[in-house]
Amino acid sequence: MEEWPFHDGNIHNLLDGRHIDIRQNCRDVDHSLQMHSSVIRRFALEEELEGHQSCVNAIAWNSSGTLLISGSDDARINIWGYSGRKLLHSIETGHSANIFCTKFIPETSDELVVSGAGDAEVRLFNLSRLNGRGLHDGATTPSALYQCHTRRVKKLAVEVGNPNVVWSASEDGTLRQHDFREGTSCPPARSSQQECRNVLLDLRCGAKRSLADPPKHTLALKSCDISSTRPHLLLVGGNDAFARLYDRRMLPPLTSCRKRMSPPTCVNYFCPMHLSDRGRSSLHLTHVTFSPNGEEVLLSYSGEHVYLMDINHASGSVMQYSSGDVSELMTFTPVPNRREHQPSVSSFFQNGLQKRSNTAARVEKCRMLVEIAKRSLEERTNIFHAIEACNEVLDGNNGDIGPSLRHECLCTRAALLLQRKWKNDAHMAVRDCRDARRIDNSSFRAHYCMAEALEQLGKHKEALNFAVAAQCLSPFDTMVAEKVENLNKQLAVAEAEKNNKASEGSPKSEPRAGRVLSLSDILYRTEGNSDASQDGPRSDREDSDYDEELELDFETSISGDEGHDVESNMLHGSLNLRIHRRGDAIRETGPNGSCGSPSLPSQNKKSAYQPEAVIDMKQRYIGHCNVGTDIKQASFLGQRGEYVASGSDDGRWFIWEKRTGRLIKMLLGDGAVVNCVQCHPFDCFVATSGIDSTIKLWCPTAAVPSMVAGGSTGPETSNVLEAMESNQRKLCRNREAILPFELLERLRMHEFSEGSLHPFECAQS
Repeated sequence: MEEWPFHDGNIHNLLDGRHIDIRQNCRDVDHSLQMHSSVIRRFALEEELEGHQSCVNAIAWNSSGTLLISGSDDARINIWGYSGRKLLHSIETGHSANIFCTKFIPETSDELVVSGAGDAEVRLFNLSRLNGRGLHDGATTPSALYQCHTRRVKKLAVEVGNPNVVWSASEDGTLRQHDFREGTSCPPARSSQQECRNVLLDLRCGAKRSLADPPKHTLALKSCDISSTRPHLLLVGGNDAFARLYDRRMLPPLTSCRKRMSPPTCVNYFCPMHLSDRGRSSLHLTHVTFSPNGEEVLLSYSGEHVYLMDINHASGSVMQYSSGDVSELMTFTPVPNRREHQPSVSSFFQNGLQKRSNTAARVEKCRMLVEIAKRSLEERTNIFHAIEACNEVLDGNNGDIGPSLRHECLCTRAALLLQRKWKNDAHMAVRDCRDARRIDNSSFRAHYCMAEALEQLGKHKEALNFAVAAQCLSPFDTMVAEKVENLNKQLAVAEAEKNNKASEGSPKSEPRAGRVLSLSDILYRTEGNSDASQDGPRSDREDSDYDEELELDFETSISGDEGHDVESNMLHGSLNLRIHRRGDAIRETGPNGSCGSPSLPSQNKKSAYQPEAVIDMKQRYIGHCNVGTDIKQASFLGQRGEYVASGSDDGRWFIWEKRTGRLIKMLLGDGAVVNCVQCHPFDCFVATSGIDSTIKLWCPTAAVPSMVAGGSTGPETSNVLEAMESNQRKLCRNREAILPFELLERLRMHEFSEGSLHPFECAQS
C-alpha cells in the first residue's frame, strides 16, 4: 500500500532551513532533529550493557545525559557512563526484594541516588562514598532508609531543581514525601514507635470500580510523576481505570498513616470514556507520565492500550465527560447538525505569506487517502493501513478538511474498525459514528455503522434503535432490513431466556459462611476481556456497600533461577501466597494501636454520590501487548515529545507518531518482555530493559530505513501486522493466566468463609 510522509517533514529541508532562515530559532530546530521520523526508522541495536544478574526493572538518565542508572531483581543499583558505555558503580543496596524504581536526585552533582523495592523500603545512597571501592565490594550502607510503607514501592518521583525531597508511590495506597533535611530514617511500618508524618496522598479509600461508583477501596499505586514545567502538579495511577492529577499547593498538610483519610480533591481525572464504566477489578494503570512541555499526559493500561490526554481543558470541551455521557453516547437521540469548525484566517499565514496553495495540496492528499481507505474497505484488504490513512486525514489534517470530507472519512474509518475487530475497535467506531452524526444527522452510513458497532458490543437494544433509524433513512436497503430482523430475533431470544429463568425461580444464594472458593475460581474468574462481556451489568456483589478486605502477602520470581521459555515467550516462576483477613491484621497490631490496617470510613448511604467530570482520550496507540507485568512504561521520545514508545510482552518495543497514532518502528528488544523505554535527554538515543539481565542501547545506525529491525536475540519478522495481531489475540483472551499483581486485586474482591482462609502455594508458569 502506498505510504505518505510523516508530519515532521523531510529532514533535509529542516537542515537547509536552519541555514537559510537566520530568523528561525536554531534551538527549536535542534529539538526537532533529536527525534525525527527519518532517523527513528533507522534505529538499530548499538550495544548491550551487562552487569546485572536478573531482570532490569528500572532505568533513568541523569539531567545532563552523562549517566544511566538501573535497578534490578538482583537488588543492585548500577551506574553506567554514557560516553564509554561502561559500568562505573554497582551498589549492593541491601533491599530484600526486587528493585522497581530508581532515580538520580537533582542538583546533587549526581552523587545522590534513590531506590524503591518490593520490600516496601526507600533507600538513599551517596555515590561519593564509593570512591576507592571495587565494583563488588559488598553491601553499601544507605545514607537514608525509609521503612514506613507497608506494601511494594512501585515508583519514585523527583522535582527538577529540588535536591532535598523524593516522593514514593506504594501499593499500600499512599504517596509519601521524604525530606532528607527532616530525618534519614523512620521506624518500620506497623511498629509501635511509628509516627511518620510524611503521607502526602492517602488513597487507601480512593479506588473507584467505575465512574459512577464512589471511591471506597484501596488504590494500590503503580506509578507517579511530577511535571517538569509546573512542579506543583502531581500525577498518579493505580489499580483502577482513573489517573489523577493533584495540585500539591492545594493538598492538606502531611499526615501519619494511623488514620485513613478521605481521598483529597484532585484537579482532574483522566480515563478513556469506554474504560470508565467497566467495573473490572483487574483493569489498572501500569504507568503515567507528563509530556516534556507538561501539557499532556500518557497512560498505559494493563490488558489495554496506551492513551494520550490533554491537561488544559476549557469547561464543556468535547474531550471532557461526565457519568451521564457514557450511557448517552450509545443511546439514540436526534442530534442537530453542527457547523464544522473552520480554521482561522491566521492559520493560512506564516511569516506574513498566505499558504492557500499548501492547504489545497493537503486537502487533495486527504481526498486521495480517503479513496485509498474506501477501496480497502470494499476489497477487505490492507485494513490496518487503511485505518492509518483515515487517522492521517482526521488527526493529522483535521483543520484543513471540510465537513463533507470529514464525514466521509469518519464513516469509512468506523466501517474499517468494525471489520478489523481488534480490542476496543468497536468503541472507537461508536465515537466516529457519533461525530459523523453531529455533522449530518440524516447520514445512513453513520446510523448503520453505529448499529453494527453496538451489536458487536452486545448492546442489542440500543443497536436496534439505530438500525431502525437507518431503515427510515433508506427504506429499500436490504442490508439494513436484514440487520433489523436479526436484532429483533436476538432480543426475542434473550427475552425468552429471561422469562424461563424467572419461571424456574432463581436459586437461593449460598450462606456466606458456607461459601468456599477454589484457587481456580479466583485465577479464572468469568470475566472475559471481550468488549461485549466488559460492558455487561455488574453483579450485585460489586454494587453492594459491603467490602470485607483481604490481605495477601506473596513472594514471586519470574526470572533468574526460574528462567523463561524464549520460544513461547512464557514466563516461568513461583508464587507463594499467604492469605488472612484484614481483621486478623488489626488484631496482630500492638497495644499502642499501630497504623497497620486502619478501618475504612463508613459510607453515608443516604447522601448521593456525585461523580466527577473526567478528561477523555485524544489518541490511542496500539499494536503492543501489556498483560504480563505491571511495571510496563509508555514514554515520550524527544525534547518535544512528538513520538510515543512502549514495551511489549512479545519482547518488542514500539514507536508511534504522537499526533496520528501511526506506527513508525517496531524493534525486538528482549527475549521475553520489554518493560522500560527511556529516551536520552538530548541525543537521538534510547535505552530499554526488561526480563533479560542486560540493558539495550539503540541509535540510528541502520543503513536503510524500515519499520522493523533485528536485535541480538534473533532476527525480526518483517510481517509487522502478524506481530500486532498476535498481541491483540493475547489482549482479548478470556481466560488468561493471572500474574501475582492481578491475583491480589481479585482475591481482595472475593468473599471467603473462615474455613477457606488458609495459606497455600501455587506454581505460576
